[in-house]
Formats: sequence, structure tokens, C-alpha cells
Amino acid sequence: MHLAYPETSARREVYGYAGRQGMVNTEGIRFRAPRRPSGTLLIYMHPASTLQLLPVPRAMAAAGVDVLCAGSRYARNDTPLVMELVALDLGAYVRHAREVWGYRTIVLAGWSGGGSLSVFYQSLAESPTISRTPAGDPVDLTGLPAADALIFHAAHLSRAIVLSEYIDPSVLDENDPDIRDVELDLYDPRNPNQPPYSAEFVARFRAAQLARVRRRTRYVRGLLDQIRVKEGPAAERGLVTHRTLADPRFLDPALEPNDRTIGMCFLGRPHEANQSPAGMARYSTLRAWLSQWSVDDTNARADLNITGVHVPLLAIENSADDAVPKSHVSAVYEASPSAVKDYLYIKGANHYYADQPQLLAEAVQGTVDWLRRNDLAT
Repeated sequence: MHLAYPETSARREVYGYAGRQGMVNTEGIRFRAPRRPSGTLLIYMHPASTLQLLPVPRAMAAAGVDVLCAGSRYARNDTPLVMELVALDLGAYVRHAREVWGYRTIVLAGWSGGGSLSVFYQSLAESPTISRTPAGDPVDLTGLPAADALIFHAAHLSRAIVLSEYIDPSVLDENDPDIRDVELDLYDPRNPNQPPYSAEFVARFRAAQLARVRRRTRYVRGLLDQIRVKEGPAAERGLVTHRTLADPRFLDPALEPNDRTIGMCFLGRPHEANQSPAGMARYSTLRAWLSQWSVDDTNARADLNITGVHVPLLAIENSADDAVPKSHVSAVYEASPSAVKDYLYIKGANHYYADQPQLLAEAVQGTVDWLRRNDLAT
């Protein structure tokens, strides 16, 4: 499907037709359930990715539920991504699903990075409290149509929180990532701190990670203020942030233990992914940094947003997840005020259910059973 709706932002953030003057253009793929019409639609949406190639959406459709894999205006390019504008994109899909397609029940299926987006969106739909982005740009988030239920599936708390737990604190000079503190470099064999890591080292490491993120945010805010004075309110710049995938949990099984493979992460070998051009938050505009990567500025935090979400919730934890820390899923579940909430634990499942068809089937059946049990499968 192609969905176009009027652009309200005064700024143009994306290249090409997706951001054509006056309109936002997004694309999605809808999977129709076989054999019978479905009155329920599951919407899978990630802020920066498209999910139609992943096994879960297709398997859900095959199980009898219609599925929409919805792409935001930033599909496959999160460099300029502003979470508040992604929420507008998701709202356009929800509205289209109800008013044009006629679905009676809409469930936001927040998988991976889509989890914090779905919680953020639903909290705004139930109680719109935000009128500006973290960069101070006005945004109208009133009138977003609410969904009927929420699934938090192998999802993290926030892109910003994940970055604050993944970023490499050994970097001492943002302009020269080869200048590093050896004692904070997880991948340097000269580092005297080796797994299993001491509690003192982990505390020092976490503090240094947070300090680096905040230094970057101070730089972003200062530069944004500076260029706005010179060039006006629409001024923008790009920045590169090196080495953003260094979490002690990748190397030490004693830290938040689960069934994950140690020495690997969702992007492969962590020491390689740490330097990869595809690394998390590698490229960003100033506004995007504040909206999606700054832990002190982002509005999209599932641990906080979930307290304003009252629709039924299903939280799903994959026990061998190598992307999402186990504490993230349980934190959302525990903080949820919903009168109807359930927790599904998939023993042995990795983040993508890669080469795990039986565990994929278990997750799908558990989801379908939950939908039916709560009168959400129509």
C-alpha cells in the first residue's frame, strides 16, 4: 500500500519522493489471512526499518490474522529520524485501517525497536501531552487514533536507552576514535578488566557510557543553537558517532544471564559491529540525536510511556535474545497499569527466531491464543 497524507512539519527531512513538498508518503505491505476475512489487524512498525521480510508477521498472517508491515517516512534511513513524526506516520496507518479498510480491532505489534514506538504512540493516543520535539520544533500530536491492544515483543525500552547501554565509553576524542582509554575498551586485549567483570568495573563502565552520551548531547545542543542564530530555525547539521556497540553483556554471561550466545550480538561479532558503518546511531542529524538517541531528551521511552497505556498488553520475552536485554521486557510489563496484561516466555528463542521454526510457531500460537482469549481476534 501507498499512504500519503498532508505534511504539517515546516522542515523537509528526507530525500526524494517520500518527503515531496506538502505531503508525507509512506509505504506498507498488508498480508491477508487465508480462508476467511479478518476483523483484526496487527500493525508491525519499526521507526527505521521495514519488517515484511521477518518471519513473525508472515507467520501471524498464516495463523489467521491480517498483518500490516508499515514503513515510516524514514524507512531504512534513520539518520534524520524524529520519533514524534514517526508517531504521526503510525497514526495515519491506524486511521486508514479503521476508516478505509474497516477493521474493528487494531493491535499494535511492537517487535524490537517497534516496541518503544508502539508504546509511545499509544500513550499519545490515550493522552496527548507533547507539543514540541526535543529540539523545540512544534508538532501536533493531538487526535491520534488509539489502538485496541498492544504487544511488546522482544522489544527494548528506547533507542536512547539502548544506545546508552551499548555505546563504547573508551572513545576520548569524537573526531578521532583511535584515541581511547584502554581500560574501558572491551575489545582491547591490553585491558586489564576481562570477563567475568567485577561490579566495580561494570559501574565505572556504565557511568562512562552515560557521560559520553551526555557529552555528545551537549555538543549537539550547542551546535544547534549556534547554527539557528546564523541560519534560522530550520538550520540542521549531520554528525558521525563512532564505536557504538560495546556492552559488557555481550562478553560476560553472568551479567543479566539468559540463554544468549556469548561473544555474539544481533549484528554479529560485537568487536566488528562496533566499528561497522551500520552501527547504531552512526549517522544522525542534530534533531534526530535529541529525539531518538539522547537518553535525557527523547520522549520515546517505553518504561515511562507505558504508565499512560491502559489497553490490554502482551509482553513476550525471548530467552536467548542477543539484542534486547531481558530486563527491558519485564520492566514494561511490571510498569503497565493495564487491567489485562500477560507475559509470554519463549525458552531458547533468539531475537530473530533464526533457524528456530518451532519456537517461532510457539510465539505465534501464544499470541493468537492471547488475542482469542481477550476477544481481540475477530
